[in-house]
Amino acid sequence: MARRRKGLQFYQKEKKINSELLKDIFELMIGTLVAIFLAFAITYFVGMRTSVIGDSMEPALYNGQEILINRFIYKISSPKRGDVIVFLPNGNQKTHYYVKRVMALPGETVQIKSGKVYIDGELLEEDESYDKIADAGIAENEIVLDDNEYFVLGDNRNSSEDSRSGNIGAVDGSNIIGKAWFRLKCDESEMGPVE
Repeated sequence: MARRRKGLQFYQKEKKINSELLKDIFELMIGTLVAIFLAFAITYFVGMRTSVIGDSMEPALYNGQEILINRFIYKISSPKRGDVIVFLPNGNQKTHYYVKRVMALPGETVQIKSGKVYIDGELLEEDESYDKIADAGIAENEIVLDDNEYFVLGDNRNSSEDSRSGNIGAVDGSNIIGKAWFRLKCDESEMGPVE
């Protein structure tokens, strides 16, 4: 004789996995794998990762801070004034990457007078946060840039080895690795695009 339970009884409906649910799960997994592959491919083939060496780009970038470099952008366009570029000085493969800001473009004349940058004889309007340049270096005299040369400076003007230095000078476009694209977290700075 079977005993009956007293009280309420609930019947649980068996859950069945239908083909629509399996299809949705499969699409989600494939979409995730494709996104991971694309992120890896873009970073590997278009981008590159390097570290900033020295304090020449402070406060925008700090010593030891890692940045991602967009190696593709200058294959379809040219560097613009204000871009932060990554280059090898004089194409020297045995040195570290330099990170500097483009001040003057090909064909322009640049000179530093009274601690300020002049492009084609006109004072370059800049943010007041930049220090007055104490040493004009080779830019004390006018420098006429060739068709594929750029004049670069560090943001920390008085603690930067840049185009004012005779051993670096104007940067040839063929020595530019790419544009500093994204800064990774550092103790002093947050992650975000390089400006």
